[in-house]
Amino acid sequence: MIKFLLIGAGGFIGSVLRYLVSGFVQMLSQGVAFPFGTLVVNILGCFCIGFLSELFSARTFIGVDAQTFLLVGILGGFTTYSAFGHDTMNLIRGGDVGLALLNVGAQVLVGLGAVWLGYTLAAGIWR
Repeated sequence: MIKFLLIGAGGFIGSVLRYLVSGFVQMLSQGVAFPFGTLVVNILGCFCIGFLSELFSARTFIGVDAQTFLLVGILGGFTTYSAFGHDTMNLIRGGDVGLALLNVGAQVLVGLGAVWLGYTLAAGIWR
C-alpha cells in the first residue's frame, strides 16, 4: 500500500512540475506553433530517468521505495515518454535492437493511430 501512496504523491509532484516547466518554456517561445514545452519536458524526463537509473544501479545509497517515488512517481507524472525511452534503451543495452526498433515504431505509429481513431470516433458521435 505504501508504494501506491509514494507513486501517487510523486505523480502529483511530477504532474505539477510538467505543467510549470512546459508552460514556462512555451511562454518563452511565444508566437511559435511548435510545442517546445512538451519537447523540453520529454527530453528532460528522458535525461533524468537515464541518469537516475544508472546512478541507482551503480550505487545502493537510496532504497527501493525512494527509487519508486522518484522514477515511477515523479518522473511518471512528469512524462511517460521517459519510461518509453528507458524501456527502449534497456532493450538496446540487452542486445534486442530489433525489439527496440519494433517498440519505437509501435509506440509512435500505433500511438498516433490511436489518437486519430479517438478523434474520428468522437467526431462521429458528437457531430
